[in-house]
Amino acid sequence: MNSTGIRIAAAVAGLAAVGAVSFAAVPATAAPAPATHKGVIQTSHLSIAAASKAAQAALDAAGKAGQHVSVAVVDRDGNTILTLRGDGAGPQSYSSAQEKAFTAVSWNAKTSELVGRLQQTPTLKDIDGTLFLAGAVPVAAGGAPIAAVGVAGAPSGAQDEAFAQAGVDALGK
Repeated sequence: MNSTGIRIAAAVAGLAAVGAVSFAAVPATAAPAPATHKGVIQTSHLSIAAASKAAQAALDAAGKAGQHVSVAVVDRDGNTILTLRGDGAGPQSYSSAQEKAFTAVSWNAKTSELVGRLQQTPTLKDIDGTLFLAGAVPVAAGGAPIAAVGVAGAPSGAQDEAFAQAGVDALGK
């Protein structure tokens, strides 16, 4: 392995140890930056296992209620971790679940609460990728949003949100 390969391997190993962070080229002999280093930000993220648990719990809650929905779990940046399209869920539910989850994590609030904010600031709905309909609940760690669960496809946003809440609640079990 050449010196560039060693530096890349060291950088990847460092990322695995401290989580996803931005970094510049790291000399092969450099130690990982301490958590208190200026410019280094550590964040919390849901594991794929936790995201799967939340999504499945939301889908199960909808199934028990006889509803056919899609469930999306997004990370703090609004990137989709996973989406489950339930049997019989409508074609619009897939993207709607993702957009609801993105909206909830962006403002760290249930989307049902955010609907009220549109009365004061109607242009919020113009932000690309958002959907201000009830049906998503943020996941917080230390008071900061780290993810969100969004559900779409039930006859009402209140039902979607109850299913999303079941997904979030499953994370505490």
